[in-house]
Formats: sequence, C-alpha cells, structure tokens
Amino acid sequence: MSLAVLHSRALSGLDAPEVTVEVHLGNGLPSFTIVGLPDTEVKESRDRVRAALVNSRFEFPARRITVNLAPAELPKESGRFDLPIALGILAASRQLEADGISKYEFAGELSLSGELRPVRGALAMTWRAAREGRAFILPPASADEAALVGGASIYQAGSLLEVCAHLAGRQSLPRPTAQPIFIPPNYPDLAEVKGQAQAKRALEVAAAGGHSVLMVGPPGTGKSMLAARFPGLLPPMSGEEALESAALASLGSSGFRLENWKQRPFRAPHHSASSVALVGGGSDPRPGEISLAHNGVLFLDELPEFNRRVLEALREPLESGRVAISRAARQAEFPARFQLIGAMNPCPCGYLGHFSGKCRCTPDQIARYRCRLSGPLLDRIDIQIEVPALREDELVQAGRGESSSQVRERVERARGRQLERQGKDNTRLGPREVERLCALEDKAGALLKQAIAKLHLSARAYHRVLKLARTIADLAGEPTIGVAHVAEAIQYRRFDRAL
Repeated sequence: MSLAVLHSRALSGLDAPEVTVEVHLGNGLPSFTIVGLPDTEVKESRDRVRAALVNSRFEFPARRITVNLAPAELPKESGRFDLPIALGILAASRQLEADGISKYEFAGELSLSGELRPVRGALAMTWRAAREGRAFILPPASADEAALVGGASIYQAGSLLEVCAHLAGRQSLPRPTAQPIFIPPNYPDLAEVKGQAQAKRALEVAAAGGHSVLMVGPPGTGKSMLAARFPGLLPPMSGEEALESAALASLGSSGFRLENWKQRPFRAPHHSASSVALVGGGSDPRPGEISLAHNGVLFLDELPEFNRRVLEALREPLESGRVAISRAARQAEFPARFQLIGAMNPCPCGYLGHFSGKCRCTPDQIARYRCRLSGPLLDRIDIQIEVPALREDELVQAGRGESSSQVRERVERARGRQLERQGKDNTRLGPREVERLCALEDKAGALLKQAIAKLHLSARAYHRVLKLARTIADLAGEPTIGVAHVAEAIQYRRFDRAL
C-alpha cells in the first residue's frame, strides 16, 4: 500500500484542531509536494525530512511523494509536522510496519541528523489530544510540558529512529520523568514597603475581588515596589487556572517552564510596546501580554507614556476577559482575565503635590498629560489611589508593616466567601447578579446616590462601585453592604474628576 495516514495537531488560538497527515507515493518523476495550506516553515519540511531519513539510514523513495495536511482550509505553521511526514513516508514505502499507528498523534521538528527538537504549544495540543483518546509522541522537552495534562498518555522520543523502534514493537519509548513540582513563589514581601497604608489597603481590596488598580504619585514613592508585591497577595492558583495559564505560556515565543507551575503570571511590558505585543496578533496569531498575564497581573508602569492606541486596546479585554484576533486568513481567540495594575506620575515632571514644591508644570501641561488616559479606560479601573511622597521622619516612624502572608490569609477568606456565594470573584458579576448580590443598607444606598450625583459616575462606574463595596464587605465578613463599605469604595474613585 502506498498511502499512509497519521494524526497531528495545528494551533488556532488556545485551540488545537486535529490535522490528518496523508502521505501518498505515486508513479512518475521523483518529486516532493506538500499541500493543505502550508506556510514557509512547513514547506521547508521537505529538505529537513529528506536529510533526516537519509542520515537515519532509511531510503528516501525516488517516487512522486504527495503530502496532504487536512483540513485544507486550516493554515498550517511551524515545523511540528516534520515527524508525522517522515513517518508517513516510511509507512507508505513499507520501510516501517506499524499497524497501530492510528492510536498515536505526533509532533516534532526534525534536525538534519534525525534528532527531534521541541515544538511550540505542546501543552495546548496535548490538552485536545487527551480528549480524543490517543497517545501523543513528542520530543523530550515538549513531553515534560505536556505531562502536566492529567490523564494524557505521553511518550518522549529523542530521535526519528526511537519513534520507529517503538512503532515496530522493538523498543518502547519512555514516559516523561519530570513531574510538575509546585515551588512556593518567592515574591517580594509587602512588609518591605514602609508606610503607604492606604495603598496597601487598596491592593488588599483589589486582590480580594479581582479589581484593577491605578496608582498615582511622584517618583520614588513605592508604586513599582507595591505592584511587584501584588502577586504575593493573591490566593494560590487552582489546577485548572494553572493549566490554562501554562497552555497560554506554551503558545508564546519563550514557552512554558516547569519551575513556573502554579505561579501567578506577572507581566510588565515596557511603555514602548506595540498594540500587537500587548494584545496579540500577527499573521499567525499569538497571545500578547494581556493573555500571557491570564489569571495573573499585568503591570503597566508610566501608564501615560504608552501609545494611546495601545491603551485603548485594553478596554474590551478588561470588560470581557477575552480577546478575539481577526485576520483575513484566520481568527483566534485567547482568554485574557488579568488584573491591571497601572502606575503614573501626577504631572509631566512628576512632582505635583510633592512636599519639596519642585513642580513647575502649568495647569495646561498637567491637563494634556492626564488626558493621555481616556475617560472610557479610567471608567474600567475600579481603584484609583494616590501614593504620596513620605518625608524622612514619616519613613522612620512607619516601621515594618504586615507581611504578604498575613494579607493573603484575609484575601483567601474573602475569595472563599465569593466562591461559596456566586462561584466567581466579585469583579466578574453581571448586572443582574449585582442587583441580587450587592444589597445595600438604606443609609448606604443614600450615600451612593449622593456620590453618583456629585462625581457624575456612569452606569458602568456605578456597578463597579457596588462590586468594590461588596468586596470590602467580604473582607469584613459582613453579609450586607454598609455605609462604611460604600464610603471606602467611593473614596477609591476620587480621581474620576481629577484625571
């Protein structure tokens, strides 16, 4: 028989659709053709596969070779199809007798010597392959990553010859030996930040309810230090959250590292980052910083220095928790449920309100600087706080505050109340759920109405204040939202008019 059929996987966002690799050897002048919408990397497989087969002491058939990657309308990229193409040629030319080849899926890039190199997105591909009930044969580094998927049958192979020996029943391939070991995150401790009690309290509220934060203050007041310590306040990741974040990291250019298993992502792109780098995209859509920060933290320092178009691209993901990237040839969707921590100076020179009185910025310069952040974007940021400069005597008196572990205990209790009540954190509540779950005392409702009239809050901001007050009440262990909870929530929106 001169036809062989194998199975592999492509990547489309976080999804990994199945690809059937069909290899046919026909009569005619020797040729090697790959069809099925392959990109340049896939077309280059012809030369890699030819050299790998010859250097592995196999015969390269002098026949008309046609490789079809089905379905034809799905774009195929990267060198992951090298291994199934090479095996298909061996099976079609009867150099490899493998009756059970249909029980496996294959992915791996071949070197010219026949060695297997790791591929991108192994975790996402294995996630889908496990549902189909097939075993997956991968290069060793990719197999260790894929072993994180519970219930998946994974084999690791270092070369084409090892795969052939396994399929022929001569020598079984080993299973991945690396196990996902949870290493407790070594985040900086919140106690290292002196003073800034209000900012620490705001970060605690944000961590408890999944809210976004904007910190405004002069240089050197501790905004970046506070942001770096924020992941240490978040509850430990669940298995599902860790697997989803790891799958997204495996799609990125740097891949996923086992030592980062169950550690909250913390992404801090430079302000020169483009919208594609932040949101994701490209001809072959890949996740951007907001998706790589999924279930973690996205820290944007010097927020007004980012391009305005880049910042505006954050608006939809902040609301929906996902990003859909559309291109002429393909579309991809990535989850992007992250917590935004932004930091900015109060004026162009940075010293507005500083006790030194160094600021000489005019009101017009300050207004232009702050207008770099649009109203719709600010409307989506739940907590907007000031991080003032502290005098030397205030720093000495401040002493050592609470540690991250102490704050995290309260955050975990508050999150536990939310999960028990509604199955998700407060920031993800819909309008109907807000009306049902964010019940206000009479005096608290009157106070909120006054704040809406005075601050001219939008309907979105009104719901966000309610969700913020619900989180504050959860931290206090209160079933209903009181006046103190609403007052604190309103206090965190005081820059609605100033910015």
